[in-house]
Amino acid sequence: MALIPVQHVVADMFPVDPDWSFAVDGTISAGQFVVLDANGFVQLQAVAGARPIGIAGDNLQDHGPNSGFAANLIIGANGASNKSTENRVSDAYNETLSSGKMTVYRSGGRFLTDQYVTTVAYVNGGLLYSNNAGLVTSAAGAGVVAAVCAATPGAYPSGVPGTDVSGSMSLGTYIDILLQV
Repeated sequence: MALIPVQHVVADMFPVDPDWSFAVDGTISAGQFVVLDANGFVQLQAVAGARPIGIAGDNLQDHGPNSGFAANLIIGANGASNKSTENRVSDAYNETLSSGKMTVYRSGGRFLTDQYVTTVAYVNGGLLYSNNAGLVTSAAGAGVVAAVCAATPGAYPSGVPGTDVSGSMSLGTYIDILLQV
């Protein structure tokens, strides 16, 4: 669920369907490839071979009131009632909630993402595609070229001064891509 923009050419905004249903439409994680539907709304690429417009820069997810991001606020002087709320400004990873729009990086750039298929091999300089789940893959049958592999998947150092010694701590495993859409 993470995207690290190293360099980008265009960061654009596209509307999200106001009737988005997580049960039907699923979720979009930053770092997945997205397309536009017939109404001009951003959606996850669901068909292999479709031409993505870019890579999602925001998360569109619903974690619900029991997600671990929620907090119960006590309402009333006697403390008998409470209200479940999210204690994150980003509304528990639904970063499109307030604006109704999603950031989409397009027209090139260099990104690190953890949204890639882990069951295939990657080669530096190799062509990358977007599969039917919006994930980066090296499988040529997945469709049109969406990126080039700048560095194969590897640990991304946390960068915590004095604690992260020679990459001993990692934020996770990311693939370094050069966006081609």
